[in-house]
Amino acid sequence: QAGLVESGGGLVQAGGSLRLSCAASGGIISIRSITWYRQAPGKQRELVASISSGGITDYADSVKGRFIVSKDSAKNTVYLQMNSLKPEDTAVYSCAGELLDGAGPNRYSGQGTQVTVSS
Repeated sequence: QAGLVESGGGLVQAGGSLRLSCAASGGIISIRSITWYRQAPGKQRELVASISSGGITDYADSVKGRFIVSKDSAKNTVYLQMNSLKPEDTAVYSCAGELLDGAGPNRYSGQGTQVTVSS
């Protein structure tokens, strides 16, 4: 089944790093654009970072200088490198975006992966 699968979440101490992956699978030809979101308990979902089909990146102010989004087209995978993590980064991180499948460009989203940063 075509879709996106996130991985790489976990428990890390403040100041540490994690790399999340957002992998396309199930007959996806290519990734065009991906946005990473996060949602903490009791809070609204917020946009964290995005990467366009041309590789242009954008970040929320809260993560600028700490997070890096990148794309490996050969692996149909987008990464979110998270450095200098803070307890307030704790959330479920998910990816969504436009993928090219056999029927053309379509939007897909993943289930999310938990990131917990301890103080």
